Amino acid sequence: MFNRIGIIGDVHAEDEHLQQALNFLDTADVDVLLCTGDIVDGRGDVNRCCELLLEHNVMTVRGNHDRWLLQDKARHVPNAHFIHDLSATALDYIQTLPTQLSIETLSGQLMLCHGVADNDLQKIWPGTERMPAERSKRLDEIIASEEYNLVINGHMHYRTMINFRSLTVLNAGTLRGEHRPGFSILDCAADTITGYEFYPQLQQVRQHAVIKHENHVFENTQDFDSDWQPVTLYA
Repeated sequence: MFNRIGIIGDVHAEDEHLQQALNFLDTADVDVLLCTGDIVDGRGDVNRCCELLLEHNVMTVRGNHDRWLLQDKARHVPNAHFIHDLSATALDYIQTLPTQLSIETLSGQLMLCHGVADNDLQKIWPGTERMPAERSKRLDEIIASEEYNLVINGHMHYRTMINFRSLTVLNAGTLRGEHRPGFSILDCAADTITGYEFYPQLQQVRQHAVIKHENHVFENTQDFDSDWQPVTLYA
């Protein structure tokens, strides 16, 4: 049963940022490391990324970019990788990644996925003035089942927290450089999520209580009203 959890978002071949994050997390007294996938398609060294994730025993799920690589789809995306770019070790690693993982924590059962469960393209967003709501029947089913207390996902590249009455969704963000790259630490005993960024130097930038009653709390995604002030982990 894990307490302190290091959370790494979509990697996109950012091997230098991944190394920095892992070096920091190795000294941060975390019990387990989680990653939301999308290891491929980026400017860095994808083979080194796979080696680092393996070396540090990071529990990782497969993202849509990883699936696209294996299916030889959407290879027009910027900085796309192809199967022949991967070492045998990296290719085997990506081929064996699960779409979701269930992890026991002090805060209850946690689902690690890329989008929502095994749908790696699903987005969740309560809606703001600038971006309409993104609802999910699959997440609503997960909420209704009361099997999970936490969901950690990626895909949207935006480190944020969405509170439902019986479940909290934490988006892990990304290591990709143009999206204010960073990572997070979830402390279940302290009930906090802490965000870190690499620029201008590696630093803590924001901390929130995971169960925070002044946040907008939804019943499920059908309750999204497009009047949400994002709870973010950015400076």
